[in-house]
Amino acid sequence: MSLTKSEFDLLNYFRKTRNITQRELSDTFSMSLGKINKLVTDLKTKELINNTDTVYDITERGMDALKPYKVNNAIIMAAGMSSRFAPLSYERPKGLLNVKGEILIEREIRQLQEAGVTDITVVVGYMKEKFFYLEEKFGVKIIVNEDYYQYNNTSTLIRVLDKLSNTYICSSDNYFVDNVFEEYVYQGYYSAVYAAGDTDEYCLQCDSHGRITEVSVGGSNAWYMLGHVYFDKQFSEKFSEILKAEYDKPETKKGLWEDLYAKHLKELALYIRKYDADKVREFDSLEELRDFDEEYINNADSTILKNICAILKCEMKDIVNVKAIKAGLTNTSFQFEIGSQGYVYRHPGNGTSKYINRKSEAFSMNVAAELGLDDTFIYIDENEGWKISKFIKNARELDYNNRAEVDEALKMMRKLHDKKIVSEYDFGIWNKTEEFIKRLDEIGKSDFEDFKDLYNTMSELKDVVMKDDNAVKCLCHNDCYSPNFLLDEDNKMYLIDWEYSGNDDPASDLGTFICCSEYTYDEAVEIIKQYLGKEPSKKELAHYIGYVSIAAYYWYVWALYQETRGNAVGEWLYMWYKNSKLYCKEAMKLYNR
Repeated sequence: MSLTKSEFDLLNYFRKTRNITQRELSDTFSMSLGKINKLVTDLKTKELINNTDTVYDITERGMDALKPYKVNNAIIMAAGMSSRFAPLSYERPKGLLNVKGEILIEREIRQLQEAGVTDITVVVGYMKEKFFYLEEKFGVKIIVNEDYYQYNNTSTLIRVLDKLSNTYICSSDNYFVDNVFEEYVYQGYYSAVYAAGDTDEYCLQCDSHGRITEVSVGGSNAWYMLGHVYFDKQFSEKFSEILKAEYDKPETKKGLWEDLYAKHLKELALYIRKYDADKVREFDSLEELRDFDEEYINNADSTILKNICAILKCEMKDIVNVKAIKAGLTNTSFQFEIGSQGYVYRHPGNGTSKYINRKSEAFSMNVAAELGLDDTFIYIDENEGWKISKFIKNARELDYNNRAEVDEALKMMRKLHDKKIVSEYDFGIWNKTEEFIKRLDEIGKSDFEDFKDLYNTMSELKDVVMKDDNAVKCLCHNDCYSPNFLLDEDNKMYLIDWEYSGNDDPASDLGTFICCSEYTYDEAVEIIKQYLGKEPSKKELAHYIGYVSIAAYYWYVWALYQETRGNAVGEWLYMWYKNSKLYCKEAMKLYNR
């Protein structure tokens, strides 16, 4: 038996409350006394309730009428890193933060269970092992999303399609001041709070019945999506069908499930459920969490914040305006302020210890500071790899087409190379290339058209170039491309990010500089002349052009490996592929091969 919304509301209310007057019902549901009287009469006529005076008893037939609206289960999405929530999310999943004495996800699970929702599935990914205890403690089911690092939350829902019915979809990092969950729900909805002024959240427009008719990213003075969602059975069936059909599309995998929903609004019915902003909370920054829970002002359980305090001799409350920095493929970083000074904290990326020597980086950072190549450097932990630097306000990267900036960058490279400093640590660009190829072979990502042919061609070039008798190895940066040459507001240049530094042929630094640009071959030759400060001999030119190719090939296989880890390299991948071939061909001509 289907119920109207008003019938459902009243019947569900009588399930929990027996003794009430019709006047009180009128006030509770904001309905006229006449409408309440008619609804009660209709429910009695349909034998869904019995009542005597002010006592209402729901019948067995009434409970049967509610069955289609009973919540079957809940899915808690806990796979993502929440990288915006720096620095706390670098150390533990956001859902495991302790807020006002309770772990966020534990509070959510308890609220669901208190509402009668006991079938709960938690989908985990980032630091997944930290969630496993929930299974024994609360009786929840755990599902692992191994794609969390490369795809968005559609990769979570695709794993639980068989569980979608009358289902709550929750985020592990929401805090509900009051319990928002119910045992019976009439129809699918998305919770929302009101933004007074501008917001960049997903804003909603609805028809007169509250059905969501438009979703837009950003808006002003609008209701926006925040908190939990409820899929009714009809929504779940249609959404599952759409997600299965479209999941293999890159835009679906990379997007939020809300993006897919917005694309199919006419087919997918959700209604708005409005809440006060102080009742449904999501903490997007440390400052927001501090405003809600004062314990985080002076006593955040964070090794990162303690590291900052120890090095900069400050207290936790002094660390303000924390913002995640999106740039960078191998690490996560955030900026912050203490007083009027801005800083950057670099947190080493997961798995980078396999190919980055932090002791070598620490040695090189100190050299860079002494030579004035990067005086933003403050401290690096050579064992764990975290680093603190001064923040360059309004920094911009080198423009490859600005002759003065390029000249300054080349002078900085020469300054490092001319010192002929020898580190304890070798880089060895070809050895590093072989290491990445081995990793690609191990995971079956090198078996494609022309990979082996290109490797054989590059190996031949390497054998020729590395026999040159003019190659003297010394400390090199080994990542000399435009994003690592930063200029401040006074046009002072800094050579940053010394992760890949170590002993190598200086030609590899110039090779990286050129292969990461859009220079033509003739322009590359001019850059080599400019670096050397003279006209190169044919043999010198062959050596440097050869290293442009070798550097391009190194970054090409590096990029292939990064792509396997979910780090999208984009157009750089094709640029390096093309340049490895172009400059190999030109170098072999110069070597008369």
